[in-house]
Amino acid sequence: RKLKGAILTTMLATRNFSSKSLMSKKTDAKGSAEGSIVEDDEVKARKQEIIRMTENLIECITNADYEAYTKICEPGMTAFEPEALGNLVYGMDFHRFYFEHALTKNSKATNTTILNPHVHLLGEDAAYIAYIRLTQCIDRNGMPVTLQSEETRVWQKRDGKWQCVHFHRSGSPSHPAK
Repeated sequence: RKLKGAILTTMLATRNFSSKSLMSKKTDAKGSAEGSIVEDDEVKARKQEIIRMTENLIECITNADYEAYTKICEPGMTAFEPEALGNLVYGMDFHRFYFEHALTKNSKATNTTILNPHVHLLGEDAAYIAYIRLTQCIDRNGMPVTLQSEETRVWQKRDGKWQCVHFHRSGSPSHPAK
């Protein structure tokens, strides 16, 4: 919560007050503001784009498609995740290991669901998304199992395309133990 507050404070302090605002206030027929904030269509579309990018990234993980994963992630991406045992991981080598050894294209059926995605736009070229990730799969005994993790991903637009530059995952590892 403190991080969220710090980010929001920074956004307000450094916000570009151009005519193109991220949020607009509802006005009634007399032109007075109701005080509630609604998103305009452009903001909604940008938030949906971040959700789609996150879904694409999760699909790359589910399909063990490391090549596609590297196209969506910045080469110097940082991460905190259960597999790293609380350590900050930098770069793609740590993740490649899991694609090559834990995630296989021949693995049993896996289904991933993103619940309650919440996107914060941090300007024209940055955003983050927080959500619950449910992963359904078959364990080593052939039994269905559901894993839950809480994830936050930070996205930055570079050269016209969104890339994941950082993520934090808490809870279950992204796959069951073998």
